[in-house]
Amino acid sequence: MSTVIQGVTTSPVQMADRKALGIKPGDTVKVHQKIVDKGKTRIQIFEGIVLARKHGDEAGATFTVRKVASGVGVEKIFPLYSPLIEQIEIVKRAKVRRAKLYYIREKVAREIKRQMRRMSLVSMSTESETEATARIEAEAKAVAEAAAAAEAAAATPVVEEAPVVETAEATPAEEKKD
Repeated sequence: MSTVIQGVTTSPVQMADRKALGIKPGDTVKVHQKIVDKGKTRIQIFEGIVLARKHGDEAGATFTVRKVASGVGVEKIFPLYSPLIEQIEIVKRAKVRRAKLYYIREKVAREIKRQMRRMSLVSMSTESETEATARIEAEAKAVAEAAAAAEAAAATPVVEEAPVVETAEATPAEEKKD
């Protein structure tokens, strides 16, 4: 990967381009990382917020990216000039007033604790799983019975009866009034 020019080894990474990116804490970035699996190389994208940038623009510069995957916070520290990083995209820039955003870890933990408290209160007031399955089975049985009754009603022929006309006959008590 590296090229030799008059005995000097140069990096395959475009250092000037990476330096010009200007990654700062608060930026949302997509890091395209090369992963080697069983002899094959693939690109894996890690998208998250930059928490910190360390060691300036020197050769050992790093940046920390955090994302939440399946409800679990994942942080990775990437070397800025690593040849294993194919590309770095800045998706969004945010104005922050800190150089290191480590407080986001605790902030997210507090939010999760609040949500867990709400969920435990809600789950106590709702029906249990056995009650829910019993209710669903009863509803399914009622629907099946209604469908059977509708089918039976459709299968029997409807016989129309002649309307019975009732005539009002005068009773002896009514005749005396007249």
